[in-house]
Amino acid sequence: MKPSLVILAAGMGSRYGGLKQIDGVGPGDETIIEYSIYDAIRAGFGKIVFVIRKDIEAAFRERFEPIRPEGIMFAYVFQEMDSYIGNQEPAERTKPWGTAHAVPGSP
Repeated sequence: MKPSLVILAAGMGSRYGGLKQIDGVGPGDETIIEYSIYDAIRAGFGKIVFVIRKDIEAAFRERFEPIRPEGIMFAYVFQEMDSYIGNQEPAERTKPWGTAHAVPGSP
């Protein structure tokens, strides 16, 4: 079984002012995430798991699905305000919990 790359990309981009996760930075408008995916596939990874917010799923799919190499699985795990660990009740918060709590439920 090939390993999975988990990309923690649920950030709100409040200081940046937008979805920095999908903005191009490379000479061909590549994102930093695309460089990570490329390196992971060359290293033998077979699945890419994006930990994102539900409200940015469409933008992620639009950006990354067209470049998904054949034989590589993409999965989307959502970090939301109502996500929490185990039996703990969520505290009153204005921002989501840390990203790591979304990973145990990944497909």
